[in-house]
Amino acid sequence: MHFTKPEWVIHKDSAKSDQNTKRLSIFSVHVHPDGSRIATGGLDAKIRIWSTKPILNAAAEESGKPPKSLCTLTMHTGPVLTVRWAHSGKWLASGSDDETVMVWDHDPNARGKVWGSDEVNLEGWKPLKRLQGHESDVTDVAWSPTDRYLASVGLDSAVMVWCGYTLERLRKLDQHQGFVKGVCWDPVGEFLATQSDDRTVKIWKTTDWTLEAEVRKPFEDSPGSTFFRRLSWSPDGAHITASNATNNKGYVFIAAVITRNTWTSEISLVGHENTVEVAAYNPHIFLRNPAAPISTSNICSVVALGADDRSVSVWQTKSARPLIVAKEVFERQIMDLSWSWDGLTLYAASSDGTIAAFQFDSTELEGIATHADQEQYLAKFGFVAPPLPEGYSHVSKQEPADVALAQTQQANGFDARAGSYAPEKVNILVAKRAPKDKKRATLVSSTAAAVPTSARVPSSSTASAALAGPPAAAPPTSASAPIIRTNGVGGSKRAPLSQIHDVKPVSMAQNQDFSASFPLPSEQPFVDAASESWSRHTELGQAMPAMAMELDAPIDSFNDHGMQSSVSANLNANAKGKRKVSSVIDLTDDNPKGVKARTLGGDRPVEVHVPRPISAWGTGTGKHPYANAGPGAWASGSVMHEALLPTPPLLSYLSSEVKGSGGDVLEAKNIEENGTTEVAFVSGKQTEWLDYLPSPALVVNATSSYCAVGMEDGSIHVYSHTGRRIMPTIVLGAPCSVMEGCKNALLVMTVNGQVHSWNVKKQSANFAPVSIRTLYAASSPNFRLVSAAVRENGTPIANCSNGVAYSYDPALLSWVKLADKWYADGSDFWQGRQRSNSTMANRGIMTAIEGSISSPPDESAAEIPRPSWWSSALTLAHLETKLHSTRLLDSPQEYKQALLVYAKKMADEGFRSKAEELIRELFGPVYWRPGREDHWNPNVAGLSKRDLLKDVLSVFARSKTLTSLVTQWQDTLKKATNDESFA
Repeated sequence: MHFTKPEWVIHKDSAKSDQNTKRLSIFSVHVHPDGSRIATGGLDAKIRIWSTKPILNAAAEESGKPPKSLCTLTMHTGPVLTVRWAHSGKWLASGSDDETVMVWDHDPNARGKVWGSDEVNLEGWKPLKRLQGHESDVTDVAWSPTDRYLASVGLDSAVMVWCGYTLERLRKLDQHQGFVKGVCWDPVGEFLATQSDDRTVKIWKTTDWTLEAEVRKPFEDSPGSTFFRRLSWSPDGAHITASNATNNKGYVFIAAVITRNTWTSEISLVGHENTVEVAAYNPHIFLRNPAAPISTSNICSVVALGADDRSVSVWQTKSARPLIVAKEVFERQIMDLSWSWDGLTLYAASSDGTIAAFQFDSTELEGIATHADQEQYLAKFGFVAPPLPEGYSHVSKQEPADVALAQTQQANGFDARAGSYAPEKVNILVAKRAPKDKKRATLVSSTAAAVPTSARVPSSSTASAALAGPPAAAPPTSASAPIIRTNGVGGSKRAPLSQIHDVKPVSMAQNQDFSASFPLPSEQPFVDAASESWSRHTELGQAMPAMAMELDAPIDSFNDHGMQSSVSANLNANAKGKRKVSSVIDLTDDNPKGVKARTLGGDRPVEVHVPRPISAWGTGTGKHPYANAGPGAWASGSVMHEALLPTPPLLSYLSSEVKGSGGDVLEAKNIEENGTTEVAFVSGKQTEWLDYLPSPALVVNATSSYCAVGMEDGSIHVYSHTGRRIMPTIVLGAPCSVMEGCKNALLVMTVNGQVHSWNVKKQSANFAPVSIRTLYAASSPNFRLVSAAVRENGTPIANCSNGVAYSYDPALLSWVKLADKWYADGSDFWQGRQRSNSTMANRGIMTAIEGSISSPPDESAAEIPRPSWWSSALTLAHLETKLHSTRLLDSPQEYKQALLVYAKKMADEGFRSKAEELIRELFGPVYWRPGREDHWNPNVAGLSKRDLLKDVLSVFARSKTLTSLVTQWQDTLKKATNDESFA
């Protein structure tokens, strides 16, 4: 194997001078099917096309023949995240941050200087079509076998499928619930695979675009911070290797190998020290025993992995160990990998702005089979493919193009008759020699047309030329490493593109160009897709019959007392109905003419219920058709296998009283006999409203602002006190273990440890979901959550068995300690020692927290000798922690109290440097004025910092050590207050 890293392959910052060139990240690399060129996409929003011969051959690099840089494409307005050549080699697809997919075609008239730069394009590529439809960054694209389809995925969670010929959008698949960052096609053509930040790989059928399978298991603990999740399908169609998978609850980074048809992942490629970002299979199949015939048992594959640990590994599936591991070949993570069509060269791109090439000898990749053998093997799947658009073929011949037809088309370049008899309209772009004053390509519609591919692919058996090492001024010596010799990758021998007509199918034995190594369209017919409805709305309409909604209330039977005349005026005179007015209007006995407002379920008497455990949910004859399985439903899934928190027991009755309401209660009843779950809000003896839900209720909580119910299926329902759903049904993916509320704040902890906090009034999250697994990882095996609460600002409080109370700080994106019983042993101001029977609200939240984690005094600890500064150090540490905690919990009175105690301690000890630092922190910039835009916040915990400083200076004034300091800052504070000498 020979490794080279060309320094001249670069995406540079155009704002920098040539003497101070800054490399920009390269996000994608892909090799042209003829091996003569590669395309790269980078942070500079450009696509660059490079010759491969100067990369692989030292002599070509020195001579400059063929040229190193061939073309720069500049139509994208955002970073280019993916580039992929079509299998025919005729088109190049690119996806970008600008939410578009571009398809590029060769244009002999597009050479020349690149607009706005000194670069010169030696070959021309022009935008054939801009594919719009994504609503966010396009992260990956992929051409299907025979280029029948083009798939694109993006951060809008959508998968788009485009026709590979007309480039019209055929389908939008939107079942992913997170950013989609990888896509690949089954080489058979039967399936499409996509990978997303929702921690799934989804398999789609290409016959009707329905979901075939969803793989979750190896991705449940995968990190969501990677740029890509590029996956790859093995050339024998048997496996998918997916990136960003983990073992051991997220501690071991792997690539997951998913088996076809069963769609399970029992094989892992283990060894990388950080997240695997990309997987790429060698396009050839390999024979375990080259002397034996091709069979399933005699086939293996080669796959390359690129990871965030800056290393590349190459694996052969017949071995448990990698063939090679190239460690730290880049300075940053690997973004993309691409194999040459002959299977002997691997290209890698990194976010450090460089690429590398790994050149293998055929003896190192033993048993490589031909593509003809691969096509013969794939035929065993028996998949019948949809027909190609009539009149189109990938077979090509180098014959003159008939451009006269293009000149007879309409002004827009399209033939109105094209596609009128075919399943899809075919518009083929013909590159023609236009007059010098008008260089433009014309779109024409044609039947039986073909566009040629590039030059022939050399056989790997003809390799003989020496390869270069690292790029340098002189050819590198490589006596210490074997040099791989090959030829046939010269970019200068590429055949020109031309257009032909009336092309008949050519057999693989007769066709000797690049198309000979790829299956002909006639060999892989697809199921006819013309009869399918490509409209998602049409599908919904077919699945859901039309339903007429009656806007009138046809009631023809009324009570007396004059009600008929008053009501019937608002009704259709011809309307006929069966319902009596008593079912609509409730008349009171003492006021026959008065009308009382109805309540949903208000006519039902309020009953007293005693909670009892449910052992078998919904076993009665009247079981609700949508009722889920009972307590064991989650135990059989993957969630409970990694549960951190206990699942609440399934009870027949749950309730939560609204504090300060005078007896209003939210109730949930799990009716075991018929598998029905009912939620009701009771005020006094009146049922204000009720609702029925499809899953058993596990927890309920009601505050002065809302009512919330947590279901066993992992969903959360939030109502107002009148029964309106004030938030959409929230799906968490795991049952709720803890639910707490405070005014508008709602806190939920699921059994798998995910913590969610919402502001119900604003209908927004207080912070992104976070796991408490961090707390468990650093604690003893007996660690557990004792209790939880939430503040009005949405801050969670987790009281744990290790004597520590934790909270999550959204500003730091980290869990922090609110209180630690460690300080109880040495701090002079540990509030937990002062037990009180008052409520938490009366005592203050921090006092209550410290009281809850305090344990009885340990008499033996008093006998342990302590250092002389033990008490002072722990007191200051405790008070500083308390200041941060009360600020986070938004408890201004406790913050001020802790601050003054902290100031008194520093004054008593005479810590001048600490005191001055505190003063400067509270005073802020001397130039600051109210209303001035500045990063400094004049308030803390809702209190003015400079008002607090006045109190702190009063405390410091009692210390002889701090007298001069106080005098100085009192004068400064007075001047700032009076706005003297400050501009």
